[in-house]
Order: sequence, then C-alpha cells, then structure tokens
Amino acid sequence: MSLALRISGVSKTYPNGVRALDQVDLTVPTGLFGLLGPNGAGKSTLMRTVATLQEPDEGSVSFDGLDVLRQKDEVRRRLGYLPQDFDVYPRVSAAALLDHLAVLKGITSRGQRRDAVEMLLRKTNLWEVRKRRLGTFSGGMKRRFGIAQALLGDPKLVIVDEPTAGLDPEERRRFLNLLAALGETIVVVLSTHIVDDVADLCQRMAVLSKGRVLRTGRPRDAIRELEGRVWGTEVAQDELPGLADRMNVVSTTLSGGRTVVHVLSDEDPGGGFEPVEPSLEHVYFATLGAVEPSMAT
Repeated sequence: MSLALRISGVSKTYPNGVRALDQVDLTVPTGLFGLLGPNGAGKSTLMRTVATLQEPDEGSVSFDGLDVLRQKDEVRRRLGYLPQDFDVYPRVSAAALLDHLAVLKGITSRGQRRDAVEMLLRKTNLWEVRKRRLGTFSGGMKRRFGIAQALLGDPKLVIVDEPTAGLDPEERRRFLNLLAALGETIVVVLSTHIVDDVADLCQRMAVLSKGRVLRTGRPRDAIRELEGRVWGTEVAQDELPGLADRMNVVSTTLSGGRTVVHVLSDEDPGGGFEPVEPSLEHVYFATLGAVEPSMAT
C-alpha cells in the first residue's frame, strides 16, 4: 500500500496576531511533493507542524495510519527532517557526528550504526571526507550531511525545508538528484521558494501564500493551462507602470539593460508582444498575482 500524508483544516495563529496557516488541506502521496511559496507564506510553520515540532490551533495531520499530532513518538520513528536552518558541530567529523545522531535515533547496535553511517555517507557522496571536521565543509556539503542525518533509521516521510538556498549550480543538481532517488519509494516534501526546484523535480505541488493553499496539482498540467496565453516583449523601465495598469503582468526581468515583460492574455495583446512558451514560473506568479497583484513581478 502506498504512503500518504494527509493535512486537513490546519490553522495556526501566533501570539503576535500573525495567521501563519489558514485552513490548509493537502494530500501528499508517495513521491516528491513541492510546497512552493514566497518567504513568509507559512511553509516552515506547516513543515514544523508535520514534523511534530509545534501544535496547530486546529486541524488534523495523519501519515501511514498514524495521528501526527497525538502519536508523535511513532511518527518520529518514521520521519526524517532537514530544517531550513541546519547547523553542525564544527569541530566534529562527519562520521563521528552521524554516529552520535544514529544513537539518538535509536540505533544502539554498534555494527548497525557502522553500516548505516557508511551507507549514508556514500549515498550523499561524503565518504571520502568522512574524517574531516564539519566546520571545513562547504554549504553544499553541509546540506548533504543534513540529508544524511535525516535518512537515519530508514524514514518513510522526509521533509526538507529550503534545501537548495545558497547552493552553487553543481551542488544544487547533486542535491536534487539525491532527493529524486529518495522519492521513488517514500514521501518527500520539498518546501521552497525556488520555482526551478519544483519544476525540475516534483510530480505534484501546492502553492502556499499567506497561510492559504492557492492551488494544487501536477506542475506539467498547470503549465499546460497557460499554453497560448503568455506573451512577452521588451519595454523601457518607465513604461512598466502604465503597462501593469492595462495588462495582467506575470513577470519582469532585465535583459541587456531593457526590461522584458511577460503578460497573461487569452488573445494577442498587440503592441509588439510575441507568444512565449509557458513555464512553472509563469504559473507561480500568475497564481500569486491573482490574490496579491504586487507579487506578480
């Protein structure tokens, strides 16, 4: 039977009055699931809730037949979590710290720990540097060590929060390939504001903004909905405000000192606009712009 994470009616308001989550409903099947949204959308709050680190004000969360909010110990035995802010002990080697974390995870047999540590360090391409102090690792190496610790105990649910932020292109690709391999048999939730991570990797996704789910589905289906509806042209910077007043602008970028603007229109808007192949970035900004126009640029 395939695994599934189910989130129903989850809301959370912090003491300062910020409503971080507002009646969130999601079903996350086996595979890679992208939770996409801008900073402050509520992604980390939702991930901490699923990871049993905080309680919602209302709603329910279940995974593999377990009540996540009431059966925390059982859930944690099936869970691997890489938070957005993951730090390490700089003077400890990768192998030593992973061995220590394996003990905390409940792997008490020295032989089992040795085998698990070696397997994970090899899987994350860190075996050759296992004796180096973690303080000497690059940002990408630390993130790969983070996923190694998240995989201790053979989890069935893995949550990674903003895992590729700050990584160079080579490290990002290596990290995404690792996540792709994991997603073949377990539930992997990738929480990010980087559209390309979801476009490159995830079979299903949700867009979250201001604590609310704006859309769910398959990235390729969402892109297909925009075929023949995205148009682009170059404009001078001072033309942009007037254009935004007349058209549904979904993105603007700079190219050679000129502003390239993409708009959403069911018909040819004229004025030098040409058809543009739609992308998940267009879907993302069009979705956000439908509820918050200033976010669509």
